[in-house]
Amino acid sequence: MEMKIAFLLCDHVDYALRPIHGDYPEMFSSLFPDLHFEIFTVCEGHFPKNANDFDAYFVNGSHRSVYDETAWIVQLKNFVKSICEAKKKYVGVCFGHQMLAEALGGKVAKSEHGWCVGAHEFEIVKREGWMLPFRPSLNLLMMCQDQVLRLPPGGVVLAKTEKCPVGIFRVGAQMLGIQAHPEFSKEYDRALMEMRTERMGKEVVRQGTESLKKEVGQKRIAEWVRQFLQKK
Repeated sequence: MEMKIAFLLCDHVDYALRPIHGDYPEMFSSLFPDLHFEIFTVCEGHFPKNANDFDAYFVNGSHRSVYDETAWIVQLKNFVKSICEAKKKYVGVCFGHQMLAEALGGKVAKSEHGWCVGAHEFEIVKREGWMLPFRPSLNLLMMCQDQVLRLPPGGVVLAKTEKCPVGIFRVGAQMLGIQAHPEFSKEYDRALMEMRTERMGKEVVRQGTESLKKEVGQKRIAEWVRQFLQKK
């Protein structure tokens, strides 16, 4: 039977970039063409009625921080706790990864390394059965300033980068956080860097843009996520 999956949308692509790159649900649908998402725009206050209504939840990135006291962010924290209590699958990307940590008792803050952008090598430090076909490392695209600094109780680090000690982690067998953006294309990551040059600094953007020459493993991590969802 097909999984019922809710996509909890935490932000939109900038209007200037949307005609070229689409909005975030389209990016995820392109990465996971075999999955059907029901969209809930939680950043505008639209939530599922009950965590038990779906088999799995995806939570995407956002320009906001998970420690902001904005009403929808506080509500999302409580809903993520409900997802955990209901023992449903959860896949959080960037903000969604940080939300998993923050909601369940971890800590998120600005990284001492500043912005992490472009392609970064994720080293697998704990091999999981759903990581097939396995690779000990893979490059993934990043766009973040906040990071998980302390895991929640029961959190297990699965991958790290040179500047991001908690690159991928899980809580139990149900909940997965990925700091990277597997849904991004290199073109979109580049466009975001160029748009944010004033905020990030020219040297950060130069290095990030240069890193885009590396091969990135979006398809591999997408396959791992599918197998994570299927694993009982």
